[in-house]
Amino acid sequence: MPAKIVKSVCRICHGGCGVLITVEDGKITRVTGDPDSPMSKGWMCVKGLSTPEIANHPDRLHTPLRRKQGKSKGWEAISWSDALDEISSRVAEIQQETGPESIALGQGTGRHHYLHTVRFANALGTPNWYEPGLAQCFIPRISVSNLTYGNFVVGDYYGKVKPKCILFWGHNPLVSSADGELAIAAKRCLDAGTVGIAIDPRRSETAKKCKLWLPLRPGTDAALALAMIHIIIRDNLYDKEFVEQWTTGFTELAAAVQDCTPEWAEKTTWVASEKIIAAAHLYATSKPAILDWGLGIEQNTNCLQTVRAIACLRALTGNIDVPGGDILGMNILNSYPTLAHTLPKGVRKKRLGADKFKLLGGWRAFMPSAHIPTLLQAMQYGKPYPIKGLLVFGGNPMTTVANSRQVHAALKSLDLLVVTDLFMTPTAAMADYVLPAAFWPEVEQVIGYPLVAENMVFAQQKAVQYKECRQDEWIMDELSKRLGLPGSDESLRDVINQRLERLGVNYDQLLDKGVIYPEHTYYKYRINNKGFRTRSKKIELYSSALARLGYDPLPSYKEPPESPASCPDLARTYPYILTTGARRREFFHSEQRQIKSLRKLRPHPQAELHPDQALGHGIQTGDWIRISSPRGSIRMKAIVTENIRSGVVNIEHGWWFPEKDEPEFGIWDSNANLLTSNAPPYDPAFGTYQLRGLLCTVTKE
Repeated sequence: MPAKIVKSVCRICHGGCGVLITVEDGKITRVTGDPDSPMSKGWMCVKGLSTPEIANHPDRLHTPLRRKQGKSKGWEAISWSDALDEISSRVAEIQQETGPESIALGQGTGRHHYLHTVRFANALGTPNWYEPGLAQCFIPRISVSNLTYGNFVVGDYYGKVKPKCILFWGHNPLVSSADGELAIAAKRCLDAGTVGIAIDPRRSETAKKCKLWLPLRPGTDAALALAMIHIIIRDNLYDKEFVEQWTTGFTELAAAVQDCTPEWAEKTTWVASEKIIAAAHLYATSKPAILDWGLGIEQNTNCLQTVRAIACLRALTGNIDVPGGDILGMNILNSYPTLAHTLPKGVRKKRLGADKFKLLGGWRAFMPSAHIPTLLQAMQYGKPYPIKGLLVFGGNPMTTVANSRQVHAALKSLDLLVVTDLFMTPTAAMADYVLPAAFWPEVEQVIGYPLVAENMVFAQQKAVQYKECRQDEWIMDELSKRLGLPGSDESLRDVINQRLERLGVNYDQLLDKGVIYPEHTYYKYRINNKGFRTRSKKIELYSSALARLGYDPLPSYKEPPESPASCPDLARTYPYILTTGARRREFFHSEQRQIKSLRKLRPHPQAELHPDQALGHGIQTGDWIRISSPRGSIRMKAIVTENIRSGVVNIEHGWWFPEKDEPEFGIWDSNANLLTSNAPPYDPAFGTYQLRGLLCTVTKE
């Protein structure tokens, strides 16, 4: 049989790269970049290029597994029919005994089935679904954009006008390549002369290409943003015409930042005041400019106001919906039919954490979900009510949720744990049922990019069928049919075609096109003088929506709860600042550790520290070291480098060791979340806990 080429879009991470998949004798033999893709233009990362190795890996799960009688007696293969019948029966029993809210759904970071999981939760009648990043990654940026600008904004990397300046804030897109804001697009801009500013405790791969690097103390981003606002207003660098005509609350914001001088910010952030001034001037005067923000700004207990402060910078400089600046999304797809209307109102009130964290689980939330620490308490202790079952689709919370020991205890407390994944993981190894998931070339879906903005839409086309692996959406739909849930009479194709209705095509027609990329409309707020989609029709520097919700309408700074300033006694034992979550090209969060070609490139977990700290402990690059926090310790290999803020220790996250024995797979050796905390205080709006700016110390092994 001759080889065939299938055109699709890579989803090995959040996605975005157009691909050409070579299939021979029913197997994927090669994946290359699609030069016709308007986003990636033929480029692919090392993970995407390793797709054939992952797809054909001998350790892939390929049949449903059921735990034998007794939790320590291993697995037995069963049919899909038996697995789905048994799981649906046990779900129904829990629903009947303790209510539908006693079943929770979990998933990993955004993939093809993300919104289908929300659909399944609503149909199931449970308000309790989660994803590890919701309060810690991306949702705060989406929510703040909606509150401030009335829509989500993304960098205009793909238009005819190129940005003169990119301010990278807590973001390393040359490695993370997140959410359709692709590495290659940012790199091409910087290589072509766009001036870069990087705000990051690490001189990351992106920061190394920037003119300015501001190595701030982790967790103090809001203070730096407020100081930049102060400078831009004080030095009359703001866009007066835009601010006067299209914003509200400028006077109140100016008063709020009056004391946020660069000298004040220097003491708080550890960034020299002259650098703060230089960054503010460069960003404000280099137009058009993009402010490219990442999850580094969200993983703190002042999450809402940190993101708000940074969001205000775009409006002050007038870089909203301009060619080469930060553009409002076109939103060319219909919303995903998540069946939200089928979730009873009384059940909504039972969503764990919704009463406290209104922008995470309340009615004003962008994607209402459960608060993870509260969910874990309900699993482990049955408070405020019991969570008896958990179905996880493509997630590994043992490595990706803070406080791994509590996660372990909570999962052990469940009556039913079902995990769908590509490989056996530390989380799957604890399950009652493990279901084999389809890999991205085995999936059909549509995806709008950049995420949330949806300025173009791609067809994700199924290229092969691997053994008995099934798409997550299919698994949810089959369970829905057995449980007789709302929407179970609709196929996945029906759902996809509903999303495409606005474009006047169906999925088969999109497959012929591959991608639909309409010409972008700029200055949308000027059309018929309609303004922005906020109550005031203007960008809200003073947020009336937040005021109505009982939150501070103006951005402010709050010291992290665990820091040298707030915990000086603890800092004597743990004198360094810990930051977690740095991304590596070879891995996507906790995935790909069993892929030989990728593991060869990065065989060990690594921690970065400055020579100032390494010298005092006799540590050299390549030494095994132990990193300890008040919650535990882990071991990693040291990288001694000046490309990190002195006093800061950066550790990789997501580490486990597939080569070690099941069921633990070395989960207690190098897992960053053994050092993190999910304890209060939380961000009052999102329930975010502190993952960066924690205290730690290091020793040489």
